[in-house]
Amino acid sequence: MSQIEPSATPPDAGESHPRAFAPATLLMLLALSVFGAIIGVQLLTTLGVTPNTAIIGAMVAMIIARIPLQSFARFRSIHIQNLAQSATSAATFGAANSLLLPIAIPWLFGRQDMVMPMFIGVSLAMLLDGWLLYRLFNTRIFPAEGAWPPGIAAAESIKAGDQGGQQAALLGTGIVIGAIGSWFKFPMAALGTAFIGNIWALGMLGVGFLLRGYSQPLFGIDINKLFIPHGVMAGAGVVALFQIIRLIRQSNKQQPADGASSEALGAEQNEQIGKTIRFGAFGFILISIFIALASGLYAHLSLPWLIAFMFYAAFAAFLHEMIVGLAAMHSGWFPAFAVALITLLIGLLIGFPPEALAMLCGFSAATGPAFADMGYDLKAGWILRGKGEYQRFELEGRRQQLLAAMLAFVVAMPVVLFIFRDYFSQGLVPPVAKVYVAAINAGVSMDIAKSLLIWAIPGAIIQLIGGPGRQMGVLLATGLLINNPLAGWAVMIGIAIRATALRFGGDRVRNKLEVLAAGLIAGDALFSFFSSVLPGGKK
Repeated sequence: MSQIEPSATPPDAGESHPRAFAPATLLMLLALSVFGAIIGVQLLTTLGVTPNTAIIGAMVAMIIARIPLQSFARFRSIHIQNLAQSATSAATFGAANSLLLPIAIPWLFGRQDMVMPMFIGVSLAMLLDGWLLYRLFNTRIFPAEGAWPPGIAAAESIKAGDQGGQQAALLGTGIVIGAIGSWFKFPMAALGTAFIGNIWALGMLGVGFLLRGYSQPLFGIDINKLFIPHGVMAGAGVVALFQIIRLIRQSNKQQPADGASSEALGAEQNEQIGKTIRFGAFGFILISIFIALASGLYAHLSLPWLIAFMFYAAFAAFLHEMIVGLAAMHSGWFPAFAVALITLLIGLLIGFPPEALAMLCGFSAATGPAFADMGYDLKAGWILRGKGEYQRFELEGRRQQLLAAMLAFVVAMPVVLFIFRDYFSQGLVPPVAKVYVAAINAGVSMDIAKSLLIWAIPGAIIQLIGGPGRQMGVLLATGLLINNPLAGWAVMIGIAIRATALRFGGDRVRNKLEVLAAGLIAGDALFSFFSSVLPGGKK
């Protein structure tokens, strides 16, 4: 749990949060949204990954604020800079992961007539995604006190630019170290994350990274080809969903320490979570119905199979969103590509025809990234607004962040619509879309089914042992799905440094360690971003 101090400049009594739609702010957010959408599309199609551009948006606002004109002075507000980073990152992940990737699947599948139904469906899913996280943020499922490492990095970068002093120096040191380490191909973001998140969750993530990286050279076993990570995630994901349902239904039989007021607050939160989950489930069902009917799947499916597709697609999209969100909150990673592949494999096992699988996979892949990114941004805003100490200001600011993100999502839609045909015709498609289409065309064997079922058992057991607060099964599966053994070493080294520092330094070093961690994450992100977009960067 993060102990980072709130901003030293609390809002004055009665102060209103800056408005996202104030004319000058709106113009900046529109420009940053276009920029973020283009960058996201470009990097997903050329590198296969989408960078976190939140810090870039904040930096742009900081630079604008330094222009010696009175009209630009308002951009010195850390809260406007928070809106800037929210819009930039929302546009990046929205355009690339939530829009471009899903429509590439029917395009590669040779069903261009299904592209527009997919585009409309995933656009609606992206908007629903962002709204759901907004409603679930700072609840027992997705608490504001959760790690959300990129959110802490963004907040500390904004605070350092505003305040200066020792914290700025420490953050700057972390950024330099993070950039240098990234230059040497060492995953500094993983090292920094280990200073912030839950040790049990991160420990399982590190174990997963190491097992995936060294199972082949040490034991001659390729766990990915055996679909072991996929089985572990399937088991852990289903248990995680039941744990969330249990949290929603949890009664207030235990008397809270604060008395009746806390009991009433807990009941109110239970009601909010329940209403939000029900609305989200209903929304995903409606979107799946639209996708099924608008894409003409009724011509390939009998009525029972069509109904089965609609409900499974909605369930897969919802489960994908929850798993991605939980992994992102605890670790800063979200295995969206891999979890979408799992829902596709299960769809293959169920027996849906190829056309239905293409639409299912795209719909599932669209949910999650916008959801997780919204969590990062709201975490940054929560820190900058005083960590919930000023409730009215916090709620008002959170709403303005939602408006900034929704604006970015809406801007991302015409950007993708305008450029996708040109990109796809040149062969510029997200690489993972080719993997999905290849899996659909290859089908699934009984060996894969057997592996998924067998390895779902330990995944479920580990998730049960860790409980909903640690998400050990989901984080282990996340590590197993990502081939990055260096990240495993970085996480383990980071946990060791953190444990040693806290043992000998106590709470007085905790804040310094977490500010340094924010710098490491920011430095890694900045180096990765600029080395990707500048000439001579990554290939």
